[in-house]
Amino acid sequence: MRRFVKKQLPLFENVAISDAGSEGKAVAKINDLVVFVQNAVPGDIADLQLVMKKKNYAVAKAVKFHHYSEKRIDAICAHFGLCGGCKWQNMSYEWQLFYKQKQVSDNLTRIGKIELPGITPILPSIQTQYYRNKLEYTFSNKKWLTDVNEGEAGIDMNALGFHIPQRFDKILDIEHCHLQATPSNEIRNAIRDYALQNGLSFFDLKAQEGFLRTLIIRSSTNGELMVILTFFREEEAQRVALLNYVKENFPQITSLMYVINSKGNDTIQDQEVICFSGNAFITEHMEELSFRIGPKSFYQTNSAQAYELYKIARDFADFKGHELVYDLYTGTGTIANFIAKKVKKVVGVEYVPEAIEDAKVNSSLNNISNTVFYAGDMSKVLNDAFIAENGKPDCIITDPPRAGMSPDVVEKLMQLEAAKVVYVSCNAATQARDLALMDSKYKVTKVQPVDMFPHTHHVENVVLLELK
Repeated sequence: MRRFVKKQLPLFENVAISDAGSEGKAVAKINDLVVFVQNAVPGDIADLQLVMKKKNYAVAKAVKFHHYSEKRIDAICAHFGLCGGCKWQNMSYEWQLFYKQKQVSDNLTRIGKIELPGITPILPSIQTQYYRNKLEYTFSNKKWLTDVNEGEAGIDMNALGFHIPQRFDKILDIEHCHLQATPSNEIRNAIRDYALQNGLSFFDLKAQEGFLRTLIIRSSTNGELMVILTFFREEEAQRVALLNYVKENFPQITSLMYVINSKGNDTIQDQEVICFSGNAFITEHMEELSFRIGPKSFYQTNSAQAYELYKIARDFADFKGHELVYDLYTGTGTIANFIAKKVKKVVGVEYVPEAIEDAKVNSSLNNISNTVFYAGDMSKVLNDAFIAENGKPDCIITDPPRAGMSPDVVEKLMQLEAAKVVYVSCNAATQARDLALMDSKYKVTKVQPVDMFPHTHHVENVVLLELK
């Protein structure tokens, strides 16, 4: 039998790291080969061991550093390098902002290839730690071992934390996460310790068995707190005992909920969420508005910076009070309700029916009567009958997912010929693609990047387009 021998990939010495790239990796060039480098910072000089080689690019790991970049700082998190989040934590925030701005500029110029105004300097995040209002943790009996000695007999393999990148079945046990404010870490650790002390089984994803499955913690800027525990199966006595323990030890929790989810994946969007104690929602505030957030509601995970993002979108539109506005991909209607008092009417469209119900509740909660909301596929909803019923918009605000707008939706926007389009994007590459498709009718007049997620490569970008 012929044996397959894995080809040894080369090691390159003294390579200069020149740029920051996608997914939090750094970039180097070796001759004409672009190499994405793990655990490096632009300005480092290191020996690179290739771990994957494709026709046009390679992936490498820095195995020895000859010079450390002046852009480096010490990571604050003990889990840095293993956890899949906060991959830029070893780069100073000043340089994180520089590379995010560069990412937006590069995408708009290289992909969009359209005439652009000067790009306004990126808006930094108000907070760089403890800025998230939602985190989801996974229970697993397949803990990621961080030390070879941990594999010895008798080592507890249960974990409550985050997935290891590219290892869907392995969970890194988290002691302290710098993303969500107190008492998030305390709640997670207390629940894990209680489960271990009381012999509660952690979920086995491959075998699809176990009791404890996921933990979601949501918070609001006014101090309200939602905790959602997901169980794989119902074991009433154990469930009630755990929930009572959480309730008694963390009285600041205003919404304690649970789910019994026995299906193949972790999402709770299609599951019944049961309120064990407190309210079935928490409330977030923005200016004089209140937004009710349920266990399934979408809300920007950086609350303080979301307010800044929405103010930019509103300022770009420069409403005079008479406008009919279409708010596409409206989600739970946050932007629609945020701008409602500045315009004549807002028409929100969103694919997820549950989100539209939340949008209607938020309008009612704030006594807003000039919004209407529709659920459905954007490319199908925006038909002639819809436009005849609601009117031709003066302004369109669009905030699509990372994939951007479909060609059908872009074509419909071109037909509508609204005087202004405010395009909010979490992916400048797909935004640039869409802007290029709209270039025959629209001119980009303002560009404002916004940092929503410090220590990551992610960046939001707001663009104003005006009809030529």
